[in-house]
Amino acid sequence: MPRFYCPAPIPHTGNFDLPPDAAHHAARVLRLRVGDQVEIFDGQGTECHAVIADLTGKRVVLGELKAVDAMRESPLHSVLGQALCSSEKMDWIIQKATELGVNEIQPLDTERSVARLSAERAEKRMAHWQQVAIAACEQCGRNTLPIIHAPLDIMVWLQAMRSQPYSRFILLPTGAQSLHTQVRPVEKAVLLIGAEGGFTKTESDSALSCGFTPIRLGARVLRTETAALAGLTALQMQWGDFL
Repeated sequence: MPRFYCPAPIPHTGNFDLPPDAAHHAARVLRLRVGDQVEIFDGQGTECHAVIADLTGKRVVLGELKAVDAMRESPLHSVLGQALCSSEKMDWIIQKATELGVNEIQPLDTERSVARLSAERAEKRMAHWQQVAIAACEQCGRNTLPIIHAPLDIMVWLQAMRSQPYSRFILLPTGAQSLHTQVRPVEKAVLLIGAEGGFTKTESDSALSCGFTPIRLGARVLRTETAALAGLTALQMQWGDFL
């Protein structure tokens, strides 16, 4: 059944117009017709089934709305602290991290980050990343969008993490710890991943001093996009819904 993101609030009765972008995709790309069934979700946990009641011009009107109790969120609240990397890799990471159930993504400006974003570019990239996450939710069935935070300098973010009661992990080739030896997170599991060139010693030392546990996944050095997804998968295997 085709799925479309519709910002809240979604009515549970009566008729409802699909937003313009979703309407265009439904009518012009998917070529849906009156009577076809669709799913809509608001990104805040609500999902409804509906039937296309009318197609007039650019409008796609839904009817027969019915709220559905569909719980597809992991019991683990995971946060990905991802060093900024090339545009294609960031898009890939956000798309796949969303599919893997990540709840928050914090882009980080590190010394070895390839991408450097001005305030104006950061705002545009955040809007783009939001669309990437929306498309991933439409595809994978999630009804809750991950929060994509504004990019921060890694040192600023590390200091903010220092006082939080979260389980904090940094993926390092020299990490001596295994997730299997760690205690189940009480609130959030935070995973910190470096850029294409990894962390500088200053950055990794700062993370350790802020309470991050150094872990590694096997004996091989992973690319940043591989590390993020492998790390999130390991977290879901250990404490999430991949059990």
